[in-house]
Order: sequence, then structure tokens, then C-alpha cells
Amino acid sequence: MAVDSALAGEPPRSDVGTMSGRPTPDLPIGALLRISLFWLGLTSIDAVVNAAVQSRIKFDGLAAPGTEGTSLAIVAVLTFVFSVAVLPTVGSISDYASTRWGRRKPFIVFGALFDALFLIGIATANSLMAIAAFVVLLALSTNVARGPFQGYVPDLVPDRQVGLASAMVGLMQVIGNVLGFALASIANTQGNVGLAIFAIAAVEFATMVSVVIRVPNGPPPKPRDGRSWMSIAAETWGTDILREKSYIWLLASRLFILMGGASVLNFVYLYLADSHGLTQQEAGAAFLQMLGAATVASLLSIIPASRLSDRIGRKPVIYACSALGAAGVAIIAASPSILVATAGAALFGASQGTFLSVDWALMTDIIPKASSGRYMGLSNVVTASSTTIAVMIGGPLIDAVNKSAGIGAGPRWEVAIGIIYFALGSLALRPVAEPDRRRRSADVVIA
Repeated sequence: MAVDSALAGEPPRSDVGTMSGRPTPDLPIGALLRISLFWLGLTSIDAVVNAAVQSRIKFDGLAAPGTEGTSLAIVAVLTFVFSVAVLPTVGSISDYASTRWGRRKPFIVFGALFDALFLIGIATANSLMAIAAFVVLLALSTNVARGPFQGYVPDLVPDRQVGLASAMVGLMQVIGNVLGFALASIANTQGNVGLAIFAIAAVEFATMVSVVIRVPNGPPPKPRDGRSWMSIAAETWGTDILREKSYIWLLASRLFILMGGASVLNFVYLYLADSHGLTQQEAGAAFLQMLGAATVASLLSIIPASRLSDRIGRKPVIYACSALGAAGVAIIAASPSILVATAGAALFGASQGTFLSVDWALMTDIIPKASSGRYMGLSNVVTASSTTIAVMIGGPLIDAVNKSAGIGAGPRWEVAIGIIYFALGSLALRPVAEPDRRRRSADVVIA
């Protein structure tokens, strides 16, 4: 098979698929794992930087007391601006890139190398301004790698394996989140989050090397037809995308559901410190407990959710995960103890594991395959937006409620807003026209 030869390091032959449709040969499980592996490195960076910035602002005195939430919001806004500009634009450019390494890999290598440099800067910075600067630079470099990389599933995976491949993407994202947050929590118990950042830089480099060496190059680039790179970059933001109604509604649904998750993860240390009165070391240990419950539930949900979505459709499973997420954040918000919050974290984890695998599959089902870098890049603008918007709303809310109702009330109100976000995500999903699974299966058999 062509895919086998590509996995062995040979150039992929033309029978791996066409630019107008899905590839046809099945991929072995090992190949599917390698295609998704870099997500582990990217997601672990997001998690550890998220936790490290929270921790350093709260426990290292980098922000004045009572302004921690607003400080987090400022950093999030700066990061968002560069994420929106870079990620989809580079993803779209990679659709046309012609190199001996294929159209995706040069961007992945370049971005990962600079990620390591900027992570070191975050670990060693000694002021809020310096940390914000390095976080912004990291947003530039990591999105140079992320935009092109996310095109690999549409590039290489046949239709009948999309559910499984998306489950593996979700699995790697869950493991990356667990690894990043766990290392940050352990480092917090030692009073040194820089250790976690150095470790994650090594993890991302290792996963990048594995993908670049072992994953095939994929289909040929789209023809440029003499167009300049500036013209191609501008194409990313063309209004033609508004004709893809299901895609636009799916982006809106993704935005709100991810905001529901961001309402917990981006303020968890403020929640533990202020709402439960924990020290830095105690907060690190408590978050490890909650993370463990969320991780087990998430890992147990990924494969069953993916298989169920192959049978009954993606949308019903996403509705169920939204309900689980809303229940989880409600329990965390009202929790009188860490034990009860841990139970809420388990429901939240099951929701996130389900969503990460099934939503990715639905996105892959409906986007134009030849422009996967562009469309998947724009979907990750929504991912970045979800965190930014949640922090912009939640950060000032925490400070305001803490001031009016007492320290500890703010984080609880902020987490509770996640219930509204999950509900809005379900409503936005309704207009999405999901491809008929029976028809798609028949088409694959005929092909």
C-alpha cells in the first residue's frame, strides 16, 4: 500500500487519495497514533503555561492583591491577538507549500524549535510584563506549528477511520492536558513551576521529531497558479467561508463549549486558593486530586464516545457531553469541599474527553478537504478565542465579586458561568447539518 511505503520514509504515491476527497487506503493503528502524537506536545504546552502563569501571578506576587483576575485577562488578550492572526493564515499557506518535506513539516519544525526558546523565557522571567511578552512570542511560534499540523487528519485518514483518528487526537489532547497540569501541580508543591516548563519543552521537541520522521508527507499542495504568498495569506480571511453554514455554526458551538471548559481550567488556582483557602502547596496537591478524577473519566469516555458517534451521529454525543460538562461545573462551583469538587471534576473530565474526540470528527466530516489547513486553522482561532473570551469575562468578574461579596465568592461565580456556556454551545449545534452516516458508509464501500 502507498501509505505503508510513506510510513517507511518513501514519498507517498498518488493512490493515497486525491485533493478533492478523502484518502482511500486504511492506516495501521501505529500510523494513526503518530499522526496525532504532536497534539500531546502542543496541548501539554498550553496546559503548563496556563497553570504556570496563574501560579506565578497568584503566588509570586507579580500582580497587586485584588487584581489577579484582571492581570490574567490582559495576558490572555495579548495572546489571542497573535493567535488569531497567525494560526489560520499559516495553516492556509501550508495548503500551497511545496517542499521536499511535504506541505506541513517545515512549519512544524520551525514552530517547535522557537517554542522551546520562549518556554525558557517564561520559566525565567521575573515580572508580569516579561512573562506577558514571552507568552505572546510563544503564541506566535506554537501557532506556526499548530496551524499546518492540524491538517494531517484530513490529509491522510480515510473516511471510515475518521472516528478512530479523532478519538486518538482527543486522547493525545487529554494526555497532554494531564501531563502539563500534573507537572505544574507537582512543581507548585515544590514552589518552582519553572521545572514543569523545562520538562514540557523536552516533551514537545520529542513529539515533533517523531511526527516529522515517521508521518508521511501527505497529498501534493494546491497549485498556486502564479499567485503571491500575500494573496494566498489574504485568502484565509475570504468571505467565501460564510457559505459553509454548517461549518460556521459548528465554530459557534465549539466556541461556547470550550468556554465552558475554560471557565474552570483558567482560574483553577484562584478557585482553590480563594474559595477553599489553600496555600500554593495545598492547591497543587488538591488540583492533582481533581486532575486524577478528571483524567480517569476522560480516558474512559474517549473511545466509547467515538464509536457511539460513528453509529448514531456526532451531534447527539456532543449534546450529551454538554450536559455532563454543565453538571460538572455546577458541582465545582457550589462545592463545600475538595472531595465534592473532585466529583464534579470527574463529570467535567468525561465531558471534555468526549468533546475533544467527537467534535474533531464532525469538523473533519464537513470541511472541504483540499483546504484543510485553512479550515482547521480557523477552527483553532475559535479554540484560542474561547480561552480569551472566558478569561476576559471571568477575570474582572472574579475581582469585582471578591470585592463586593468577599474573597472566594468570585471564583465560584466565574466557574458557574460555565453552565450558560455549555447551554449556548448546544443551541448553536442545532443548525449544523451532519453528513448522513449510512450514506457515507455506502459511498466508502462503493469506492
